[in-house]
Amino acid sequence: MVMEAELLEGRVDIVVPTADAMRRLGRRVAALLRAGDLVVLSGPLGSGKTTFVQGLGAGLGVRGEITSPTFVIARVHPSVSGGPALVHADAYRLGGRLEVDDLDLDASIPDSVTVVEWGEEKVEMLTEDRLRVVIERDVPADGTRVDERDEPRRVHIFGEGSRWAGEDFSRLL
Repeated sequence: MVMEAELLEGRVDIVVPTADAMRRLGRRVAALLRAGDLVVLSGPLGSGKTTFVQGLGAGLGVRGEITSPTFVIARVHPSVSGGPALVHADAYRLGGRLEVDDLDLDASIPDSVTVVEWGEEKVEMLTEDRLRVVIERDVPADGTRVDERDEPRRVHIFGEGSRWAGEDFSRLL
């Protein structure tokens, strides 16, 4: 299956056919990131958020296996390449902004790339600039089910704030 993509002003929409393709997309997004960036991931359970972060981590050159931080809430993956660390957090089990504030993510933002799964409406107070990655399942038109890990996903990527104004998302295609 070929990856379909549409470049719109200030955003890109990509159909990602497999888990491996989701990791490759994460690697390409990593090339856009720098210390101080916040990435907010949203999508239903099993949509590929952690798979995307695995690619991000590979692209950033960080240490440690990237797994879902649902039960530990946050993990720090130090760089092995001299770049920023990756802070990978999961706000799924958190009740709201006050509990997110208790994680002190704002203390690590300037020196790391911070990725928060399920962060919508919970992490916006951390910075005005954020990259949003919204993942949707794209079930085949004929309704056939495939291995859930390799079921196509539709990924919408767009920036918010001055950091992302004018960003060339064509590099993700």
